Amino acid sequence: MFPKRIIIAAFSISAAASFLLCGYEFIRAVSNALFIEAYTAENFSRVMVAVPPGVLLILYIYGRLLSVFVATPTLAITSFLSAILILGCYIAIMLGIRFAAAVIYVFREAYIVLIIEQFWSFVNSTLNPKQAKTINGPFCAIASLGSVAGGLLVGKWATTLGSETFLLFTSASLIPAAFFGIIAYYFAGEPKPTLIEKGGQRGHLGVRTLFSSRYLVYIGLLILSTQIISTVLDLRFNALVEVDITEKDAMASYYGKFYAQLGAISAILQLLAVPIALRLISIRVIHIGIPIVHLINGFVLLFTPSLRTGARAYLTFKAFDYSLFRAGKELFYMPLTYDERYRAKQIIDSFGYRFAKGGSAGVIELIRLVVTTIPGMAYALTAMVFSCIWGGLVMNLTKLYLKLEKNYISPEE
Repeated sequence: MFPKRIIIAAFSISAAASFLLCGYEFIRAVSNALFIEAYTAENFSRVMVAVPPGVLLILYIYGRLLSVFVATPTLAITSFLSAILILGCYIAIMLGIRFAAAVIYVFREAYIVLIIEQFWSFVNSTLNPKQAKTINGPFCAIASLGSVAGGLLVGKWATTLGSETFLLFTSASLIPAAFFGIIAYYFAGEPKPTLIEKGGQRGHLGVRTLFSSRYLVYIGLLILSTQIISTVLDLRFNALVEVDITEKDAMASYYGKFYAQLGAISAILQLLAVPIALRLISIRVIHIGIPIVHLINGFVLLFTPSLRTGARAYLTFKAFDYSLFRAGKELFYMPLTYDERYRAKQIIDSFGYRFAKGGSAGVIELIRLVVTTIPGMAYALTAMVFSCIWGGLVMNLTKLYLKLEKNYISPEE
């Protein structure tokens, strides 16, 4: 079922993702704490507004690189440049430049989706749906080991080493991540664009490709709805953290432990639940069931607001997002073309993720011009409304996917 080269490539790309996510846990916990110290949690929505244009700029650079080179050197170059920029932000923060705390927050939101989606584009170009239903879960699980390790290290050492030190570790983590990614491409082979796609002839960003397909538009709308939920739960969670924990390094330690727990739960789901669910349960049932869970958590958070319920709602969302939803969502891209997998996917899963987050934050900022303080219940209500919208979207999307899957031609054929 699995040729030897595919097995080696799968383990290599999993190792790459593990190093990447380990470094991301360093920067995620630390950048949250640094930003709160510099600007307070109330201003998270403001810095989130800067994320979409930052991601779009990075995606344009990525698209140009992909047009000039192929996927492998593009992965190496984007990883190297990300490491350099993070190192630069560390130096600025140590020099007392407060604005660097905002820059590192924006960049952490951009670089992680850019690189992790390149890994997924590789997976979607290498496996067929049957193989993916077996491999996607373990791939996510191995990657999550890095998340768990990163979160535990921050939780244990942030108060001893100082939060800022972990930015150096994040920069360093991108080197082995790129190395194992290159090995994966070496064994699996370089995905090839068609003649009409070569050199970015249909656009470097993939916008034209995206809007020429109703199917891709549905995926884009799905991502927007899910990430609006993520944003409001994130903001509510951070506000509740700020109320209960006031010291910077203690806060970074709490975030580290929280994300370590998230990584551990995600890994269990990825290793056990995902392969079983994808093989035994209809993809349609899976995708409709997930927003129902979030609807229930939103209801609980609405009527019993606390750090515990806020953390549980956000952790549940992210755990499903990293496991069952991610593995099931990636199947949507497998029957598609090179540009749809490498360009349109970046617009949807990188820019779309962050546009929803930044756009939601922008709306919140506009509301705050009229209402100084937004009540906490508004965040839970928003999560519940968009969980319902999510359910309606996946009913249509899974119907289209099942039609495409019937006509799918494996990469091996």
